[in-house]
Amino acid sequence: MILHCAIFLQFGCIFFLLLGVVKFQSCRRLSSDGGIRGFPPTASILSGLLNNNSCIRSLTLDCSQLDDSSVKIFAKKNLLELSLLKCSMFSSNIFTVIGENCPMLRLFSLDILTLDMEPNSVCENTIARMLKGFLYLEHLSIKFQLVHPAFGFFESSQFALPKTIKVLLLQPIHARQASRLILNNICDTEPVAPVAAVGNFYLGTSWGSNLQSLTLVLNIISDQLITTITKNLHHLVELCLEDKPFEEPLLLHDLTNSGLQSLSLCQNLTRLSLTRSKTYIPATFRRVNDVGILLLVEGCKRLESVRLGGFARVTDAGYAAVLHSCKSLKKFEIVNASFLSDLAFLDLSAATSLVEVRLVSCNLITSETALSLSTCSNMEVLDLSGCKSIADSGVISFSKLSKLNVLDLGGSDITDIGLSALGGGSSPISSLCLRGCKRITDRGIAHLFNGKGIIRNTILTLDMGYLPRISDKAVVVIAKACTEITILCIRNCFGITNASIEALGSLNHLVGRRTIRMLDVSNCCGLSVDSLMFLAPPFFCGLRWLGIGNTSLARKSKRRDMELLGGRVGFRLCIEGCEMGCKNGWYSHKFI
Repeated sequence: MILHCAIFLQFGCIFFLLLGVVKFQSCRRLSSDGGIRGFPPTASILSGLLNNNSCIRSLTLDCSQLDDSSVKIFAKKNLLELSLLKCSMFSSNIFTVIGENCPMLRLFSLDILTLDMEPNSVCENTIARMLKGFLYLEHLSIKFQLVHPAFGFFESSQFALPKTIKVLLLQPIHARQASRLILNNICDTEPVAPVAAVGNFYLGTSWGSNLQSLTLVLNIISDQLITTITKNLHHLVELCLEDKPFEEPLLLHDLTNSGLQSLSLCQNLTRLSLTRSKTYIPATFRRVNDVGILLLVEGCKRLESVRLGGFARVTDAGYAAVLHSCKSLKKFEIVNASFLSDLAFLDLSAATSLVEVRLVSCNLITSETALSLSTCSNMEVLDLSGCKSIADSGVISFSKLSKLNVLDLGGSDITDIGLSALGGGSSPISSLCLRGCKRITDRGIAHLFNGKGIIRNTILTLDMGYLPRISDKAVVVIAKACTEITILCIRNCFGITNASIEALGSLNHLVGRRTIRMLDVSNCCGLSVDSLMFLAPPFFCGLRWLGIGNTSLARKSKRRDMELLGGRVGFRLCIEGCEMGCKNGWYSHKFI
């Protein structure tokens, strides 16, 4: 029997791939996710891996180094699942080739930039032809990263989605076009009359009865769209809507309490996300208040995950209603809530199932909320980034949570005292963000990782960016104590010098420990060109991504490129000052 297994294209096997020795004939699942764990393959490496391999059923690729000539290498007839990430060099031909070669796909996911040299209509037509060849597709996700929903795709052609679709994600799509998509579902295979400036994106009659998850990134979320969804898609389990307005929405065409009330008809919902992005303007849902939230939770009591962003007029009463009414609530995320305070969390006796809580940029939240959340013994993820009033007492209260895995305290008011409590606690934290906590010093980092707790053995990801009081002493502590750390951000720490790089890369510290795979030292002005000798092999032998923006290292030179390359395959060097992994611009990094 062929075994199910996951293989990641990491440093250890690249040598064999280059020689064409390893064929992985018995593997059904292959991932080269180029994020934290993986490696972005070239066409030659991919060919050596996939040629004559008819056993792989599931494939996830970081396509940062792949173009149209690579598509036929991975577009195999036997594939059931295909996920393509960070596609920046493909044309619309990718849809044609996949449609012709992968008729058995159950899952297709594509994350791509705009196709700059082609009109949208050309791309839309190729997508339409591709979809006609998918007879068994259940999960479809298409993201165009650099297109605003007001000028997006899916507007002019007729798209007949397979009747088997259960999960659908489209980004971007105009709100009127999204409504047209759903309304045509109630008709036969003929589209209803088109709306001005809106295409005919239509579906077969059974699509609506199968759809369980719908995610759309739109130009605006309105009552009309919400009503269309609730009246026609009765079996939705997950609904995620995000809008990115170019201008302040008109009051008559915005989301109101009535729209939220209509959502209560979707009584099978277990996951709901409604967010208004401030990407272009600081817009909010001005016509929604506590009444709308109360009407929503009255019908959607089975919710297990709730994410709300941009609800500027909702207060503690509305948010507390969610916590008290949804008895199975596990994930609760609120973003940019101006009127959310500690009062909403005074009584969490009805929210014992909470596993993940994210309260992002909620300025009225203080350590009292942290104290209340510490009673949730199943808590695994706690994000209080941007909550400036979280202090040491809050950190002390949840330092004993035995399941806490991810903790984000970015921008909070904690000091070395709070870090000392974490360092002596029993929380198995693997990801910790201390970005912008300006009162933290070297002593606090020493207490954190030299304490009697377990965090020194569990920490994998650490963000210490924008800490003005941090110096080489803190980094030396991390290099010696944190044997498992693989991702480290120390950007904008002006006390960091070459000594930090030497400590992190020293071979003396690599024995019996993991190697750092992603390192961000952008804006560390204390680094000199001499630090290159510690960044080049054999130091940092597992390094996959390095951010050096606005440092002396960013100045282009053959010496720099040759020293950093040193036999590394697929190494990424970012000189643009991007966030870790170029998440805010993954198309702009440089491979050397």
